Amino acid sequence: MRKAVLSLLCLALSGVTVPAAWAQPAKGMASKGAAAKVVPAHARAPVVVELFTAQGCSSCGKANQLAADLAQRDGVLALTYSVDYWDYLGWKDTFAKPIFAERQRAYAKKFALRDVPTPQMVVGGRVQASGTKAEAVEDLIKSTAKTPLKAPDMQRLGVNRVAVGAGAVPRGGAEVWLVRYDPREQDIAVKRGDNKGQTLVHRNVVRELVRLGPWAGKPKLYRLPAASDADLSTVILLQGAKGGRILGVLAPPVEH
Repeated sequence: MRKAVLSLLCLALSGVTVPAAWAQPAKGMASKGAAAKVVPAHARAPVVVELFTAQGCSSCGKANQLAADLAQRDGVLALTYSVDYWDYLGWKDTFAKPIFAERQRAYAKKFALRDVPTPQMVVGGRVQASGTKAEAVEDLIKSTAKTPLKAPDMQRLGVNRVAVGAGAVPRGGAEVWLVRYDPREQDIAVKRGDNKGQTLVHRNVVRELVRLGPWAGKPKLYRLPAASDADLSTVILLQGAKGGRILGVLAPPVEH
């Protein structure tokens, strides 16, 4: 207990506000001042819908539009990941990064899929469907929204740190991820490949994906890397390891 109190004291002296769940006074100690008010992550967490798409994929335009529509909805956080394995058809995706395809492959392994389908939508890290099947995606969003996350407290501390509180850890462990995305709508004119001559809509395009580290169920601070673009929005995901279900979301306010 003494070690925990000393740790909190060090944080306080450094100007860091700690989550309320961390700031409870020890038994027999008087509380001096109110603890920082923290809204539990699960009380306001949106349903995360991750689209894996490619500008060279002939069937992805419809899925891109669906993701753009979902991005406008309250209670949903739609994230668009462009994958690079379609580039061989003649058009290099302007947003693709290998790490996005790696994330999709981790999901494919969890879902016991033979291959990575494109376009694919993963909802809450729990279930998946083709990005072309709007009704199926809608059903998955509704069912996922009914499932409470039971997440630990999660709080941004300044611009470069995030605190994750205590909680239950799923089998296999958990990880904390940083996702930075561009909330603006972007229209990309494809000049080669299967979508030659078409303009594809993009919204909430993920530009940075960084694994901040493991989470073992105990309170922990994570340092965030500097943003490469000030216009990007930042979301923190607490997730089962290697493509597991999403346990907690710390997202910015949604602007329509």
